[in-house]
Amino acid sequence: MPINAPHTVSTRPRSSTSRSSSAGHASSKGRSRSRGASKPPRAPWGWAIAGALAGLLPAIVVFAPAQWLTQRLSAATGGQVQLTQARGTVWTGSAQLVLTGGGASQDRAALPGRLEWQLRPSWSGLRLQVHASCCTQQPIQASIQLQLGRVRLALQDNSSQWPAAVLAGLGTPWNTLQPQGQLMLQTRGLEAVWSAGRMVLAGTAQLDAMSMSSRLSTLRPMGSYRLNLAGGEVPTLTLSTLQGHLQLSGSGQWVGQRLRFTGEATAAPDREAALANLLNIIGRRSGARSLITVG
Repeated sequence: MPINAPHTVSTRPRSSTSRSSSAGHASSKGRSRSRGASKPPRAPWGWAIAGALAGLLPAIVVFAPAQWLTQRLSAATGGQVQLTQARGTVWTGSAQLVLTGGGASQDRAALPGRLEWQLRPSWSGLRLQVHASCCTQQPIQASIQLQLGRVRLALQDNSSQWPAAVLAGLGTPWNTLQPQGQLMLQTRGLEAVWSAGRMVLAGTAQLDAMSMSSRLSTLRPMGSYRLNLAGGEVPTLTLSTLQGHLQLSGSGQWVGQRLRFTGEATAAPDREAALANLLNIIGRRSGARSLITVG
């Protein structure tokens, strides 16, 4: 009976090549993990954006276009005072000053030449300098103090001269009167403070309307007049005639934020016919007088 050969199992060890390959693969994974762990974390986008804004905001403030100032002036005055064809920045610029009737009014009149300004920060607020080649021999200078709930505007003493014709841009009644002449303005210690919705005036201003005429009268000129503004707890306004065929007088005061003024206009005895149309327009006729009421 044949005897089967015993079944043998090979016990040969794995080749060194195989061991080497496995070890190398494990080592490669380890190095890969090591390299990945050593990379620094990337900076988040938030820091990048914050850095960009930190550099951009000062540039916006420094180089803010002049149009920013013109938009705010128009909004503050109901569109009656506008700066057009603006050039430069909020801090140093120029524009043409235009007076209008506001809103949808078609009335507008521009000051001759351009208005130039410089605005500079100071410890207490801002310093403003304004120059108009047509009208100011010396720049008008002012300081603006900004405090919590309070704004103070103070003008340095100054004298300037402006064309009366620009008033026609303000609409009724100036567009009908079409005044001609020179407006000479002097300020002394004039300042305004806005607080809690209320304005307080201090100092004085004097406006002399010299050699005035109107398209409603053939007289050239009709006369010269003076308006005096005096600040205080209740600011007052006084109108008087310096000389001329048309006599003007009156007085008023600010009650709250509104001006209440009463006055009258009369013609010299030998000039009533030449001034009749004007007297009918500027007030309510009462015999030879024309009564003027504002507010």
